Amino acid sequence: MDSSDAIDLNGTARQSTRQMKRSRHLPSGPMALGIGLCALPFLTDEFTSYQIGLFLIYGIATQGVALCWGRLGFLPLGNALFFGLGAYLAGGSLKAASSNALWYATLPLALMLPAALAYLTARLVFARSSRSGPFFSLITLAMTMLGFLVVQQWSAVTGGFNGMSDIPEPPGMDRYADLYWVVAVCAVCSTLVLGVLIRRPIGTLWSAIAQNEDRLQLFGYATDRIKANAYALSALLAAAAGALFAMHQGIVTPLSMGVVLATEFIIWAAVGGKGSPLGALLGAVLVGYASSELRDAFSYWEVLVALLFLVVVRFLPAGLLGLVQGRHAHKDSGAEPVGKMLAPQSVPAGNLTLEFQNVSSSQGGVRILDRLSFALKGSGVRCIIGPNGAGKTSSFNVLTGRLPLRSGKILLNGKDVSRLPAWQVARHGVGRKMQVPSVFPDLTVSENLDIALWAGRLKGMDALGRSALSWHTPLLDDLLALFPVLKQQLNERAGSLSQGHRQALEFSMTMLPEPQLVLLDEPCAGLSPKETHQMIDAIKQVIERLGVGALVIEHDISAVEAIGGTVFVFDQGSLLAAGTLDDIQSDPSVKSVYAGARK
Repeated sequence: MDSSDAIDLNGTARQSTRQMKRSRHLPSGPMALGIGLCALPFLTDEFTSYQIGLFLIYGIATQGVALCWGRLGFLPLGNALFFGLGAYLAGGSLKAASSNALWYATLPLALMLPAALAYLTARLVFARSSRSGPFFSLITLAMTMLGFLVVQQWSAVTGGFNGMSDIPEPPGMDRYADLYWVVAVCAVCSTLVLGVLIRRPIGTLWSAIAQNEDRLQLFGYATDRIKANAYALSALLAAAAGALFAMHQGIVTPLSMGVVLATEFIIWAAVGGKGSPLGALLGAVLVGYASSELRDAFSYWEVLVALLFLVVVRFLPAGLLGLVQGRHAHKDSGAEPVGKMLAPQSVPAGNLTLEFQNVSSSQGGVRILDRLSFALKGSGVRCIIGPNGAGKTSSFNVLTGRLPLRSGKILLNGKDVSRLPAWQVARHGVGRKMQVPSVFPDLTVSENLDIALWAGRLKGMDALGRSALSWHTPLLDDLLALFPVLKQQLNERAGSLSQGHRQALEFSMTMLPEPQLVLLDEPCAGLSPKETHQMIDAIKQVIERLGVGALVIEHDISAVEAIGGTVFVFDQGSLLAAGTLDDIQSDPSVKSVYAGARK
């Protein structure tokens, strides 16, 4: 598209943006699982069903590990802690209830307390840094080891090494017959619920965290809270499995909270498929049951399990279920009905003010910004130019919480945002496009646009419902008209797009939340002259349409000339000059340090 193809952004005729959207129908996996589990007792003997029930319990806990590891990208090494807590708490409640039925009311605590502990742990760790994955894994492992020591030594309550025994079944149930059906129903329900969540907006956000958490924070998502909630759900599944284990086995020992069991959860998730709730469940059942059979027949059965784990991790990262699904994968090109048209949420930027007051920043002993001071007011586009290392991108990094501010102050509309994390800055109405196009590579173009569209709009239960999957806005329709190639590739992986198309996608994503201040870092980098003109036209039209302010970092003087507006010149971390391009080009101090190139 060239500039002559620009659309009337104030027009009323808009096309649907949800054609070719990826299918989000529920998988048939839970139904097949339910049928198989219903048939199992009639195809095998009672003892085999009892054994399979045990590994279904382990499978529910394994699904919690797979949720965090396969979906959000952080590995909890200590979910056996929550499994054991659920088992001991439920076992204690059942024993106490045998003499006083009021104790049955405490059974929910066996689930809620481990989930609350998991949430608090994750919030404390992830609130400090988004890059706390390995640190988090070690903390959870240490917590499990500590829990194991506590239950082993606290013999007055837990029974110590011998465990808590004589745990009764729930009223009216037989451990070797009826309880299998309870476990089977719980396994199907956990698989179904997780499968539904994965296909809801929250599932898309989970995947986005694993792929590009920094980008998600720049949209205003509090990723530490999303991860903490997911970890709490993971702990809830483990605790529920532990409670079922206490009922199923009638005894709980410290091994139910041990490192060995925690390791087995990881192996089962990897072998079955950590990206799939069904895969994690089947991994626990198949590998667990096979191991129990091999234990008596083959002395080195652990070696076989270890080799299987290594082979899967090396050659089948999606697990055995991923291999099967990959062979039968297909793309649904059917259209999805147009959903709710959202009202614009941007606030006109006529009163926008941004002030850098003597801002200094350094890292590793190197001064990056040196008492940088400049200000802008009102809507419109301004450009920042300067030689490499002048502090252009660093000024954006300090504003969006990516670089530490050592001194000075940054005021946005009179509010001090100097030391806020990126997601809070975004919620103050700041949108940012990165220097290198930053998207979610393994999500589709449509899903990338969805994430940006939901920013600032996704509230409460919206993340769990279907309606947000088909939301759109007039601006989204306009952006897809400006960049028709994106509309043609809605179902393609964002990582498969060319450089120019990724630039267009990230610009569209940056604008969709309708921020009051837009930071565009070299939006024309890597583009051909024709694509550069297209991007400049899009920037000018969208900024004018929304009535917002924009700062554009650009090296190409011809692009700066086409954009117009005030130009700020940075040099060595400070403001060197400001004014129109003509003023800048005639300034002797600018000429001495900066010379613009043309494409």
